[in-house]
Amino acid sequence: MILLMTSRRFQEHGAIKIKRTASARYCNRKMMMCCPKGTTAILCLTILVGSCVVKSVEALHIQDSQQDVTGKALSELKGATSGAATSDTKKERKMLRATKKPTHKPTQSPTGKPTSYILPDLKYKYKALQPFIDATTMEFHHDKHHATYVANINKALEGKPKVDILDLQLDALAAGSAVRNNGGGHYNHAFFWDEMAPPDEAKKTKPSAELEAAINKYFGSFSAMKVAFEARAAPGALFGSGWVWICVTDNEELKLVGTANQDNPLMKGVLDEVMYPILGLDVWEHAYYLKYQNLRTVYVSNWWNVVNWDKVSENFAYAMENKAGVPVRG
Repeated sequence: MILLMTSRRFQEHGAIKIKRTASARYCNRKMMMCCPKGTTAILCLTILVGSCVVKSVEALHIQDSQQDVTGKALSELKGATSGAATSDTKKERKMLRATKKPTHKPTQSPTGKPTSYILPDLKYKYKALQPFIDATTMEFHHDKHHATYVANINKALEGKPKVDILDLQLDALAAGSAVRNNGGGHYNHAFFWDEMAPPDEAKKTKPSAELEAAINKYFGSFSAMKVAFEARAAPGALFGSGWVWICVTDNEELKLVGTANQDNPLMKGVLDEVMYPILGLDVWEHAYYLKYQNLRTVYVSNWWNVVNWDKVSENFAYAMENKAGVPVRG
């Protein structure tokens, strides 16, 4: 009776947990084996309860061992899953970073030749030309305006064999307004970006001896050339949007000319003769209005501070030798 009460007390406090069905079967078998005929009820009950308590304790030990094994397995599985998730996350982040990197590579045809024109990256940061050309203007000018010309010329020539952007200029007028405006816009801007440099770098450059001699011959002096250039770029001389250029002719002369909109001296029919630009300035309002508003003349005079004369000298040498336009990126 004392053992029975103790067993019940343990069960009430959760110390021993016995499934009813399993306990009943076990105790019945013990009753048959341990309580032969003639055994008193008290003695049989004592034996039965003691056996059940022992069985319950053994079952508890087994249950605890199983829980330890299961807990360890779950912990290992959690660790493995966490490691795999971390690895997958790292891979996803790496792939995301890769997709965010802007690329301007042209689409390639089976022959390896580009099938469309591209927007060339600037060789300097948007803010690099400050304080003479501000970062916001450079960003909009390059990423919006120039990009639009590239997109439109690709659309205009979709499905047609690609022609180098330089070669496209000669017959641009005959090809129609889409090619004239957008093909010209693409070439002019690609030319424009590469002839400029940050002020600290630009001031270290100077015209080559050959270019300086030609400037002195056809303009009188370097300073006189700048005065004539600024006068040609003034609103009264070049009304509305356009470009101002210094060009090499087939006779190896230097000439100062202006063109409207996105025309350039390489286009047959724009001027009296085809010429080869070595220096060009964009005087469209989008090139300067955010900083200078209506003060185009101030923009033009400040622009000399970012002209890379080493690049202009290279352009001059190329045009003189080849009697052709300077190749551009894109």
